[in-house]
Amino acid sequence: MDGHSWQRRYFTHGLVGLLSVGLGLSFHPSQAAGRPVDPIQQVENTWRDRYEKYLKLRFEGQTQASPQVATTLWKRGLVAQQQPAVLYLQPKPEGLTLYLVLPNGVPIQRQVPEANPAALETEVRQLMLAIRDPRQRSQDSYLPAAQTLHRWLIAPIEAELEAAGIRDLIVCPGEGLRTLPYSVLHDGQQFLIERYSVTRMPAFSLTNTRYDGVRQGRILAMGASQFRDQTPLPAVPVELKTIVGQLWPGRVFLNRDFTIANLTQQRLRQPYEIVHLATHADFNKGVPQDSYIQFWDRRLTLDQLGQIPWRNPPLELLVLSACNTAVGDKDAELGFAGMAAQAGVKTVLASLWYVSDEGTLALMTEFYRDLKATPVKAEALRRAQLALLRGEVQLTDGQLVRAGRRGGIPLPPELANAGGRSLAHPYYWAAFTLIGSPW
Repeated sequence: MDGHSWQRRYFTHGLVGLLSVGLGLSFHPSQAAGRPVDPIQQVENTWRDRYEKYLKLRFEGQTQASPQVATTLWKRGLVAQQQPAVLYLQPKPEGLTLYLVLPNGVPIQRQVPEANPAALETEVRQLMLAIRDPRQRSQDSYLPAAQTLHRWLIAPIEAELEAAGIRDLIVCPGEGLRTLPYSVLHDGQQFLIERYSVTRMPAFSLTNTRYDGVRQGRILAMGASQFRDQTPLPAVPVELKTIVGQLWPGRVFLNRDFTIANLTQQRLRQPYEIVHLATHADFNKGVPQDSYIQFWDRRLTLDQLGQIPWRNPPLELLVLSACNTAVGDKDAELGFAGMAAQAGVKTVLASLWYVSDEGTLALMTEFYRDLKATPVKAEALRRAQLALLRGEVQLTDGQLVRAGRRGGIPLPPELANAGGRSLAHPYYWAAFTLIGSPW
């Protein structure tokens, strides 16, 4: 069955399912005689299976079909006042399949034969290497790959996104695409982030999509500037004190107080809505035990992440401000993309590669300012990324300066002599991504 005939056949069932879900009724197209199998639920089942095997977890509840996904999108769009959509990207030997679910309940399918797994791997690797290479930060060598990937991943459904007025794009990607910096995809005129906020989900059914909001929340901010066997992060004390001291209420714990035991104790004592960890985190090849977050006293491995009391009450946002992910490895991809599901956290903000200390400070400062002004976490990240891209935040005379705002944030001595620097290159802002719920 081709994409268009499937779309026509499924249209009626999609609307029936949407109404059924809205009335609280059960609707399972794959179990109904004579009805087409819902491809969204098929993809959800496949990816849920892979995350369960890698993370060694059993997730509760059923996977969702496209009418249920569409209903959730419609409800969240009303609250956030921005229309969201979910884009499933499923690489297959014969090419890439795109499934787009819009708030109106009508799923759309597209095929991109030239985007086979080998071609996708080549373009993704070229993009990542070009952005991360410190020798190329004054160049746009990433553009050819960014434009090719935009043509394959976004252009086939761009007209539908425009027609539906979509502004929040949720990407549920398959193998080889789980650690792609989607914000840097380029249509020849502008980056994707200039048109949409972007969030990635491991699968819609593995994500807590309830909306509560964080603008009145408190932050537990912890981190380290010195490490025994890793590079120092000299801007971390400034980062933590700026976030909590100037922007949000909360508490700060630095270096020797940055322990797993203290995190657990503080989380049990006070229901912080946001936990900010300014430290090294690596998502490596192999089993979950090989990926970790570095604390002052020891490493917290990915398989231990769920042991922290994130769930009672549920943590709205976990921020990891100095992550690195192995390029092109399927296990590292599963670990990074499945982080929120593994921890039981609603949303994780993390970086795909180590960004410079000053770049991280700039992005995080802007993000927390914007998080006070918008009900959507993904939109706050988008605004912060645009501030760097458009040169509204710069390093000048040993300070981090925001255009139109008096004064600046003094940099630590290790960074103050770096001179003036633009943060517009994607290396500084494209690494940061939201995993889990955009809300």
